[in-house]
Amino acid sequence: MTDRTHDPALRSWVDSANEPGADFPIQNLPFATFLTGAGPHVGVAIGDRILDATAALGVPSLQSVMAMPKAGRLDLRHRISDYLVTRRTGAESHLSPLAGSRLLLPCMIGDYTDFYASIHHATNVGSMFRPDNPLLPNYKWLPVGYHGRASSIVLSGTPIRRPSGQIAEFPAGPPVFGPSRRLDYELELGAFIGPGNALGRPIPIAEAADHVVGVCLLNDWSARDIQTWEYQPLGPFLAKNFATSISPWVVTAEALEPFRRAPEPRPANDPQPLPHLQSPTADAYDITLEVWLRSARMPAPMRVSHTSFRAMYWTLAQMVAHHTSSGCSFRPGDLIGSGTVSGPLKENRGCLLEVTWRGAEPLELPTGEIRRFLEDGDEVILRGRCEAPGVRPIGLGECRGTIAS
Repeated sequence: MTDRTHDPALRSWVDSANEPGADFPIQNLPFATFLTGAGPHVGVAIGDRILDATAALGVPSLQSVMAMPKAGRLDLRHRISDYLVTRRTGAESHLSPLAGSRLLLPCMIGDYTDFYASIHHATNVGSMFRPDNPLLPNYKWLPVGYHGRASSIVLSGTPIRRPSGQIAEFPAGPPVFGPSRRLDYELELGAFIGPGNALGRPIPIAEAADHVVGVCLLNDWSARDIQTWEYQPLGPFLAKNFATSISPWVVTAEALEPFRRAPEPRPANDPQPLPHLQSPTADAYDITLEVWLRSARMPAPMRVSHTSFRAMYWTLAQMVAHHTSSGCSFRPGDLIGSGTVSGPLKENRGCLLEVTWRGAEPLELPTGEIRRFLEDGDEVILRGRCEAPGVRPIGLGECRGTIAS
């Protein structure tokens, strides 16, 4: 539900937050962790500044925010909003320029699970490898996922080293060992989880959305040639565990309330979710996501694709309910990835595997270069934004990564 913090007429005493097109107006208030002279503190983006919420409001850590129940997070949002609406003596001393601030990973990420929740992506990829049977029978019944590596989650801007692994030219092998020649990005949304559940106690679907603290941009870098050889029978491994980039800002579920929507209707012939995955509320989000690419020879990036998170077949709440339905426990700060976000059109495809159709339809850059997959020196930039009639737009910032040469 929306409240006074979402009022589109609300203005901050931080002037840059009131500028049209700002990613971080006072209606947003995303969290980050940043380094100060006193150590890591909780920051809140406001315009082109960052508020030290630890010094100004006593917020000890972002991990503690993740552990709060929804009511506690909502109360904290109200306190931050009021602080930035009404100027107080000395308040400016708790602001720093965003430019030049040293941002850190938002919190200690104990576990990371990546899903495969876009039916458009799953159908496209399945069509390349199984043209007669693109979707496996379970896809429309449950959110497919795998357990990723929290240890290789890195902050936006961290250089990405090209991984090495076993690569086979033919399905039956033999493989050779060497650097990936089919390195790819994946446009995803990440969701931070809290406060969590006890082992053996599933989170009901009616409560699942309350455990989504907020979202970030996520790039699940993928080595497609390594993945092709290794993924059967147990799924992704080395092809995915070398790096996952996330943006520094946690855009809260409370900030996303004006952009909450009912999921897109399922086709008439598709099965409806089983009762434990049937959400009683509108739990999809209308978030526009974009991929931009710049080679080392390009002066500016070009937009490769754009899509909407609302087009996902499975929602974040359904992912949470399914993940815990076995009794698996979540802890504050755990991260889930949505899987590649793709839409029905070519310009909606969320990875180069789809954009170039496994390399058969190369992408042409303004310099005349072509890309089937990523080359050394290429920079990938993910961007996200929420817009709706009568609502102040908010942004998710950027997630950047450059392939190290």
